[in-house]
Amino acid sequence: MEKPVIILGAKGIAHPALEIFNSNQVIVYGFLDEDENLHGSEINTVPVLGHTEDDGFLKLIGKKTEAFVAVDDNKYRKFLVELLNDRRKVQPINAIHHTAYISTDAQIGHGNFINAKVTLGAGVEMGQHCIFHTGAIVDHKAKIGDFVQIGAGSIINSEVVIEEGAFIGSGVTVVSGVTIGKNARVGAGSVVISSVGANETVFGNPAAKVK
Repeated sequence: MEKPVIILGAKGIAHPALEIFNSNQVIVYGFLDEDENLHGSEINTVPVLGHTEDDGFLKLIGKKTEAFVAVDDNKYRKFLVELLNDRRKVQPINAIHHTAYISTDAQIGHGNFINAKVTLGAGVEMGQHCIFHTGAIVDHKAKIGDFVQIGAGSIINSEVVIEEGAFIGSGVTVVSGVTIGKNARVGAGSVVISSVGANETVFGNPAAKVK
């Protein structure tokens, strides 16, 4: 990648996103964050320049820099993605750690965060603006929607479908063929053996609906 990157967001996955770009010898120009208390500070020598909606910095994106959205909260993440689409006419780039394994025929959208040791198997279809934490495994022919977050060490078995906005905690196992509905939440360490409906929260082994 020839252009440096501006990272939108300076908390949560922002620091590991910086490490991912460093691991790929990509220069990070700086961070933007809505928290004014962070302005002027540094993350591993890289400055937090200003606000995420500051046109003075946003005007660089698409011309002199690329952009990556490093925000965990889906609502604000979507807002920033739309801001980049509308105001700068650009899509955020992917942040993929150099130790991740991605099958040659996996399909990946824009703006995804894929941390160290993540595995995406043969025929995986992955949407846009997802967050995959360290060591997550997605087996062959699984389908992952947009804005999905998968916790560290989770195992998503073959032909699982995870719909838009779903959250999978750390250390979760989802057995083959299960569907996780839109905006559903799966608690850390759960074993999911049957499908989870939209907006449902499940937890446990086997995972059961939390009332």
